[in-house]
Amino acid sequence: MKNQNTSEQLNMDRLGRHFAAQLSMAAPGLPHDISERLRVARQLAMAQRKPVMQLGFAQKTSIQNNGTLTASGDEGLNIWSILASALPLLALVLGLSAIQWIQQDSRTNELAAIDSALLTDELPPDAYADAGFVQFLKQGLSDRVKND
Repeated sequence: MKNQNTSEQLNMDRLGRHFAAQLSMAAPGLPHDISERLRVARQLAMAQRKPVMQLGFAQKTSIQNNGTLTASGDEGLNIWSILASALPLLALVLGLSAIQWIQQDSRTNELAAIDSALLTDELPPDAYADAGFVQFLKQGLSDRVKND
């Protein structure tokens, strides 16, 4: 029964293409107002036609020569495709965490160096409030690291 229905549909499609070709050949000789009315009528007919039901599984399956039914290789979302799509997000989170940790560590080391300089020197605490002196300390610490 499906084969008859399919051949019926093929014949109807063939007939529809034939009529469309005949109408298209006669269309250039028509006046503008008639061609515009025909265009609007075509659009209305296309809007009112029944939507074709598409079955995704039926389109992806086929019957082999030996009578076996096979489906396509696409199995949808499986555990590997989910992991593969989550991997870039995981890499981004790990990268941002590493950047945060490195910045926090360098900031802590910088504050520790300033505190140790403050505690070991015999300068008054007011000297450390001066912006130029803080810059002098930073340059002095970087010179000490280069010399060591």
